[in-house]
Amino acid sequence: MISAGRERFAAEARSERPDLALLCLLLAAEGDPELDERALDWAQIELDRLAGMLPYGLRGGRAWASAVTELLGGRLGFHGTPADYDRLSSSLLHEVLRRRRGLPILLSVVWLEVARRAGAPVYGLGLPGHFVVGFGDPEEGVVVDPFAGGASLGAGPAELAQGPRTPARTLDVVLRILNNIRAWASTRPEQSGVALWALELSLLLPSHPASLRYERARLLVERGSFREGAAELDAYATVVDAIDTGAAGRIRAEAASARALLN
Repeated sequence: MISAGRERFAAEARSERPDLALLCLLLAAEGDPELDERALDWAQIELDRLAGMLPYGLRGGRAWASAVTELLGGRLGFHGTPADYDRLSSSLLHEVLRRRRGLPILLSVVWLEVARRAGAPVYGLGLPGHFVVGFGDPEEGVVVDPFAGGASLGAGPAELAQGPRTPARTLDVVLRILNNIRAWASTRPEQSGVALWALELSLLLPSHPASLRYERARLLVERGSFREGAAELDAYATVVDAIDTGAAGRIRAEAASARALLN
């Protein structure tokens, strides 16, 4: 049976305008069982409080970028360090708000949510291996790096010089955060439970790679849930059958091997 928190996550993901902060907090609740409703409220209130610290009447992307960076990266010291890549808390929004440290994409979520609440024209920008924040019209190229405390990227990096900049969609941001969590857990076998909940939340998003079903099935088998994992492998093989019968056959063989471990 799906938990109430996951039901809420799935419903928000399927809403007409998904709330990025709420989805990130519901995601964080999977990683921190102590994140209750009061703590969720605190995080939303904190984002509102930070937005209220920004000046009124700003116009243009550059003015907004400067003001948000001066507040978050300057006065409040939000930024990232290499050590943040080693911590699960760097992917949990409430912890990033508390520690003022995190991965590039979570720090970008803070920049985005604070700026949006204040009325700024702001968007997230997913680069290869990095995530940053833009202000104003994407064609202006007013882009800052929250991981570096909001340092301006301008039009320097090659990634930013290649054609139009497409703002990241809310659900793409959430999936990318979950992918980061899975990558973190994949190098730590003792954290397979973290990898599992990250996979299961990813599968609740209305659009996700079908291969995640296969990944979840294999992880179930690795964790000793042989019957459930085998059933998931068979179900995925049925989907794959229409595209690649050879691959489907290999997946069914994996399912049979998993069931053999029950004996």
